Amino acid sequence: MSDYDELAEQRRKNLKLIHFSKEDQSLVESEKPKETFADVGGLEEVKKKIRMNFIMPLKQPEVFAAYGKQAGGSLLLFGPPGCGKTFLARAVAGEINANFFHVELQSILSMYSGQSEHNLHDIFEKARESKPCVLFIDEIDALGGSRHQMRQHHDRMLVNQLLLELDGLQAENDNVFVIGATNTPWYLDSALRRPGRFNHLVFVPPPEESERQTILELKLSGKPLGTLNLSKIAAETKLYSGADLEQLVKDAVESAMERTFEKGEIQPITQDDLKRSAKGRKATTLDWFATAKNYATFSDSNRDYQIVLDYIKKHGVKS
Repeated sequence: MSDYDELAEQRRKNLKLIHFSKEDQSLVESEKPKETFADVGGLEEVKKKIRMNFIMPLKQPEVFAAYGKQAGGSLLLFGPPGCGKTFLARAVAGEINANFFHVELQSILSMYSGQSEHNLHDIFEKARESKPCVLFIDEIDALGGSRHQMRQHHDRMLVNQLLLELDGLQAENDNVFVIGATNTPWYLDSALRRPGRFNHLVFVPPPEESERQTILELKLSGKPLGTLNLSKIAAETKLYSGADLEQLVKDAVESAMERTFEKGEIQPITQDDLKRSAKGRKATTLDWFATAKNYATFSDSNRDYQIVLDYIKKHGVKS
């Protein structure tokens, strides 16, 4: 009997749900995000795919019912780190006015045998009780990695538990929108990619030039500024992630603060501050694209990551 069958049989025999103390019930807290797709700059193709699979089934259920489809399901966001996967997931919840659960690895893992699986089950139960809701699992590759690469039995059992929850063995998952985020989707267990699980794979790329300018404007807002040409900085920061741009602004702020302490009065952030910051670092996404390109070129038999190769070719990414 496989690990998955073993856990499934155990669940069938023990239909009584596990109850936790009040302290344990705060593993994750729900919220109602205010962000919507209107707050997400660009990413039109990404938003279009999410609308089809998540938004429209709620707004026009009769159309989807005619084709035998129901609201709910799972989506896997992947791409370089720092490109807004978490913000996008929050915007999905805001679009459908749903509860939002942000699940991080530390809220699941436990040093006690079997407790991690129980924690994961408890989180899914809370999500089902809070429908409609978006259950966002961050860094899902750390939770649902390939079982073939795992030496520890309890690690495999946690992946099996995730598979069971996605299959809705204990309860229906309609109106529960499960979104996973990962920088390395190729490390996920292949079973997670089967139909009914994370079968919708969506690439979240670095911001485009106009989006980079908007991000810079937002990060600089409220700070003392000189005469700036942010469109030029945006053009010179190709492939920068949102996190890269945030760090660029922090570096420029530090330069302005150093001058402030030297001169004894507030000094504005200048174009030179931003230019020096940009020259002093490279886009962190480049390493990711190098890894993704190798995998997509030599190991992607299903061409799941062809979109990455297309992006690399279109944007002239050199690694």
